[in-house]
Amino acid sequence: MNNIAIGQYLPYDTFIHRLDPRVKLIASLIFIITIFFVETFVGYIPFVLLLAFMIVEGKIPVKSLIKSIRPLIWILLITGLINLFTTSGKTLFTIFSLTATYEGLYKTIFMFIRIIMIVVSTSVLTFTTSPMELTDGLEKLFGPLKKFGFPAGELAMMVSISLRFIPTLFEEAQRIKMAQMARGADFESGNIINRAKNMIPLLVPLFINSFKRSDDLATAMEARLYRIGRERTRLNEIKMTKTDYLVLIFFILFSTVVIINFFK
Repeated sequence: MNNIAIGQYLPYDTFIHRLDPRVKLIASLIFIITIFFVETFVGYIPFVLLLAFMIVEGKIPVKSLIKSIRPLIWILLITGLINLFTTSGKTLFTIFSLTATYEGLYKTIFMFIRIIMIVVSTSVLTFTTSPMELTDGLEKLFGPLKKFGFPAGELAMMVSISLRFIPTLFEEAQRIKMAQMARGADFESGNIINRAKNMIPLLVPLFINSFKRSDDLATAMEARLYRIGRERTRLNEIKMTKTDYLVLIFFILFSTVVIINFFK
């Protein structure tokens, strides 16, 4: 649990950190959407190079990226096996009545690369953008929808709070686990059903502490006169610069060129 990297922010002063959060949100969305238009391994080369540049420029440790991918390992394995044995084509090998194909292997590796790149690009966004900046960026992007009754501020606040407290909850769970293990609790032995049952003493205090934290947060927000649906002032207003516009234009051109050259 202490290896969870979701929601963590690395407070460095880099080119990517200084970009407007709206630009980073839109660029990430363009990057992820464009990935689904690529249907060859060669088409992934520009994405890998661009991701490598962002990782190096943002000073993001490789260990942190591995931590963000680790929770998806089982999902990747299960979906990979399904693709391997359910895709028709030339036989690779046979286990009992299940037949793996070369086409299934190709599809599995292709899917692995795609999902990993999506997760890494999303991690770059969260590693280089503070929760407060994400909140302001989302609220600004959804601002025009307020005219139609869309709760832009409330949605942005919920996303910010969720990202902020995911690492906190995992740290809390780790502390509770270590405390109970010191008192003789066993979370590792037994089959999967017994191990799931052994997690109940961990989940109960975790939920109680979560409700307490949410109540404390609500009280703190009320004490600071936060009101749903009201316009709020900000200490630092986000503003687009020439660099932000250039980066946004680059990602639009990048997406256009990739789709034209690698989409069948």
